[in-house]
Amino acid sequence: MYAQMVETGLSKVRTLDDMSPQERAFQARIDEGVKIEPKDWMPEAYRKTLVRQISQHAHSEIVGQLPEGNWVTRAPTLERKAILLAKIQDEAGHGLYLYSAAETLGVSRDALLDDLHAGRAKYSSIFNYPAISWADMGAIGWLVDGSAIINQIPLCRCSFGPYSRAMVRVCKEESFHARQGYDIMLALCRGTPEQKQMAQDALNRWWWPALMMFGPSDTESVNSAQSMQWRIKLFSNDELRQRMVDQTVPQIEYLGLTVPDPDLKWNEQRGRYDFGQVNWDEFHEVVRGNGPCNRERIATRKKAYDDGQWFREGLVAHADKHQARRAA
Repeated sequence: MYAQMVETGLSKVRTLDDMSPQERAFQARIDEGVKIEPKDWMPEAYRKTLVRQISQHAHSEIVGQLPEGNWVTRAPTLERKAILLAKIQDEAGHGLYLYSAAETLGVSRDALLDDLHAGRAKYSSIFNYPAISWADMGAIGWLVDGSAIINQIPLCRCSFGPYSRAMVRVCKEESFHARQGYDIMLALCRGTPEQKQMAQDALNRWWWPALMMFGPSDTESVNSAQSMQWRIKLFSNDELRQRMVDQTVPQIEYLGLTVPDPDLKWNEQRGRYDFGQVNWDEFHEVVRGNGPCNRERIATRKKAYDDGQWFREGLVAHADKHQARRAA
C-alpha cells in the first residue's frame, strides 16, 4: 500500500459502549468477515478514512509513474523498454481501479485530483526521490513494489468490498513489477564491476526510503488502532517493515551486494533481523513537501492533467452525443 499516516478523525478507538446500536451491528459484520459494500450503512469516520486511504493510494500509483517515465527513452534494450512501458501502463491502471473504488464512497475523481494538484492530498513519500540511473529502475521495482506487495496483500482481505477486490488484481501485477526490478538488479550484478557498483549505489539510495514507506511506528496510534478494528488495516507498520527486511536481506546477499545498514544483524532468539533506526526527520520533511522532487512531481502531474483537458472534453461530448441519439 502506498498510503501513510492515514487519519481517522477520531481522538480514541471506539468501544462497544461508545457505539450506537447501528454502529455495533456494523462492527459485528466486520468482526464476522462480512464485506462492507458502498450502499451499506457505515459510520462517517469509516467512510472518510477509506476516502483518505484509497485516494492517497491512487495518487501514489499515478505519481509513481513519473520516475520511471523518464527512463523509457533511455532503457538499454528494446526488451527492457517494452517491459518498462508495460509496468508504467499497469500503474496507470491501478490508479484507475482505486479512483473508481473511492468514487463508490460518494467523492468525485475530479475533486480527488484537485486535492492532489493543490497539495491538500498526500501520496507516498517514496516517489519524491530522484531516479538517477538505470539501476534505479531495478531498485524501484524490487524494493518499492516489493514493499507495496507486503502491505497490499493483506488489503485483499480488508473490510471494504470494492477496495479488497481491486487489490486482488493490483497485487498480481505488482508481483510482476517486483520480479522485473530484481531481474534488472541481477543482470547488473552479473555484468561488469561498474554495473555492479551501479546496482549497489541504487540500493544504498533506495533502501532507507523503502523502509520509510510503511510509515512511522504506530504502536500507540489511535488512527492505526481504529483502522485495524475496522479491518481497513490488518498489520502494524512495524510488523510490515520487519517482514520487508526479513524477506529482502537474503535477496541482497544472493546478489552479492551489501545492505547499507551497519546495525543490521541476525537475531537468533527472535528468528528475525535487527536493523538500524530509520531517519524519521527526513521522512517528515519529505511528507511536508520538502523532499528532493516534491514540487517537480506535482508540477508534472498538473501539467499532464491540464494538457489532457481537451481530450476529456472530447470524450464527454462524444458520450453526450451517443446518449442523445439513444434518447431520440
